[in-house]
Amino acid sequence: MGKMARSKYQLAAALTGSGLAGMLVALQSRINGGFAQEIGSGYLAAAISFGGGLVLIGLVLVCSRRGRTGLGKMRREVSAGRLPVWALFGGIGGAAFVLTQGLITPLTGVALFTVGIVAGQVSGGLLMDRLGLGPGGRINATPTRLAGTALAIVAVIVTVAASLDADLVLLVLVPVVVGAGMAAQSMVNGLVRAAAESAVTATFMNFVVGTAVLGTVALVSVLINGWPTSWPPELWMYSGGVIGVIFIAVAAMLVRQAGVLLLSMSNVAGQLIAAMLFEIGFPLAGGLTPALVVGTTIAFVAVIVAALPSKPLGRGEAI
Repeated sequence: MGKMARSKYQLAAALTGSGLAGMLVALQSRINGGFAQEIGSGYLAAAISFGGGLVLIGLVLVCSRRGRTGLGKMRREVSAGRLPVWALFGGIGGAAFVLTQGLITPLTGVALFTVGIVAGQVSGGLLMDRLGLGPGGRINATPTRLAGTALAIVAVIVTVAASLDADLVLLVLVPVVVGAGMAAQSMVNGLVRAAAESAVTATFMNFVVGTAVLGTVALVSVLINGWPTSWPPELWMYSGGVIGVIFIAVAAMLVRQAGVLLLSMSNVAGQLIAAMLFEIGFPLAGGLTPALVVGTTIAFVAVIVAALPSKPLGRGEAI
């Protein structure tokens, strides 16, 4: 009984921590979207954001003995074949997310962008848990998780259908795909964290890969479009990378306790709450609309439904 109580407490703590990190993700979307608007380049804004995160986590790694040791452990695990090479490329998912923050959020607003991310995260999380790709092993689908995933998809349909804008439909499909990539990012970072026995190592690898990808894209953009002529004087607009470090580190630490799906669910709950607040107080696009309120509410309900306990549909153990 004591062990079960501890397990439930650990799960609740993991989900709470992930929810708070999700609020930071919405803040990062607002910051990077505004930064991209100011300099006129979503590509360069994404590269600067991720590059700033790399500098920060690099300094943390230098000061962390466990993090440095983790690099050696990670290399040995890869060499021995116990950690697949593809697990090192979780930063691609993070890079795609930060890039779309700068390119899509100024057009859709934080809330609609977040609803799209929600649908992708919960769908991707459900699939990856079912396939057993995360560090916690295979977690079978349950009726509540399936219902929650379906509701998340409905939330996107309701939010977009109100506008009857074909271009907006296509725009929201992008964060849906990116959201699935974010679930994969949490999954592979959890694998690296388990192999290296260090969240710092996993986060560092994430930012190395993401910065390399975004730096290349930004370089091509600058060569084609030139360097921005104006830069915002507010220092907080350059803080997106710092927020990303916190989010990725938290996800890498908590994915084993919560599973990919529930981690994504709690994370997006925090994102939705913060996104609504930003649309009310600091909108990037059209601000809060009835469709956004309804869609965001449905997405939030989806998170709650998916987190409810129920028996798995197939053999195996579910959280």
